[in-house]
Amino acid sequence: MSKQIIDSMSLTMDKSIQSLQKDLVKMRTGRASAGLVEPVHVDYYGSSVPLSQVANITTPDARTIQIVAWEQSMCAAIEKAILAANIGVTPQNDGKVIRISMPALTEDRRKEMAKQIKKMGEDAKVAIRNVRREGNEEVKKQEKAKVLSEDEAKKVTDQVQKKTDEKIAEVDKIISAKEKEVLTL
Repeated sequence: MSKQIIDSMSLTMDKSIQSLQKDLVKMRTGRASAGLVEPVHVDYYGSSVPLSQVANITTPDARTIQIVAWEQSMCAAIEKAILAANIGVTPQNDGKVIRISMPALTEDRRKEMAKQIKKMGEDAKVAIRNVRREGNEEVKKQEKAKVLSEDEAKKVTDQVQKKTDEKIAEVDKIISAKEKEVLTL
């Protein structure tokens, strides 16, 4: 029974970490990343489809995102979708290839982004701690219902804390790596 609590908790904590990573990929760091345009949806013959389903997205260098539409007629629609997505970049369309140049970030903007990253990390940690609280409540409930003995409950509570510490350390590692990426030129 205790293994179920830990496994369920671990799964939920992993989802919080994955959510954090997804959010961090979308952040504009001044370095070109295909993740910046991943959430963009393009009107493709009346349907809204992800950009990656109508074009090839590459980063030929650290400051450029290059988008090659599979159908040349889609270039205008892709450009329009990128502008409408309001991601803070302006695409250049030459009719065959769409290029997005990433402007260098100012020092103030980098510091502001580092603060945002820290806040995102704190939010993820709060989510993980909430999962810990739910796990501990479940242990107490099972102890009260005599499913777990007092000693077993203590062991499970310790395992819950250990798993929480692991996941928070993982969040710290992700956040410090992203901060380093943002603060380096």
